[in-house]
Amino acid sequence: MRTLPTLATALAGLLLAAGHAQARQAGEVTVYRCVDGKGHVTLGDVPCPAGSSGEARTMQRPQDAPERPRPVVQPAASAAPPAPAPQLVMLRPPQPMYECIAPDGSRYTSDTADGRPRWVPLWTLGYRGHGRPAPGPSGTATNALAQYHANRPLGGYVGAPTPTAPPPTAGPPRPGPRPPAYPVGTPGTWVQDTCHALPPAEVCARLRDRRDEIRRRFFNAQETERSTLRVEERGINARLDSDCR
Repeated sequence: MRTLPTLATALAGLLLAAGHAQARQAGEVTVYRCVDGKGHVTLGDVPCPAGSSGEARTMQRPQDAPERPRPVVQPAASAAPPAPAPQLVMLRPPQPMYECIAPDGSRYTSDTADGRPRWVPLWTLGYRGHGRPAPGPSGTATNALAQYHANRPLGGYVGAPTPTAPPPTAGPPRPGPRPPAYPVGTPGTWVQDTCHALPPAEVCARLRDRRDEIRRRFFNAQETERSTLRVEERGINARLDSDCR
């Protein structure tokens, strides 16, 4: 009679152990509540010992929270290499061009900083002497001419006899006012118009304007003048190719 309860207890233990193993595989835990012969209650994860009664409860095994994905650190974008500095290759400095102002206010261009020379009497510079007219009131043409020449550079020496005109320069004549004629023997000196250098962009613009003017004039020009215009246009084209790229 005692063998049957022992067998039943053993079978129950085996079943509980099997359930415990299966629960472990399923991620569950089995808790055993055992009561011995003296009425003491114990809880554990092993089957109750022989001679005690008990019950088993299956619970979900505690699990750790899923690990948070680590933030993916994007590699810092490599900075683009700086663009190479532009290289300027200058074969030769651009040829300068100057704008000069004549006494009457007209303007003309020159390849040098020396304006057109002209022989003027000394009285226009404020010197008293033979042939000098009486000083005019302020604001008159005579006084204005004296003021103009007083600010111009002098050439030669004061009181020199009237010289002959300077030799003509090479190249086509440029339009401009003709110098006034004074009596032979009038003491005077050479003066030059004031000139200032033009910026490179303005030089290129004026060269193109002059080339357009030559091409318009070419159709109505005589053959002799056409030869002169061809030479001037070739020089302008060469200068534009060299200085105005």
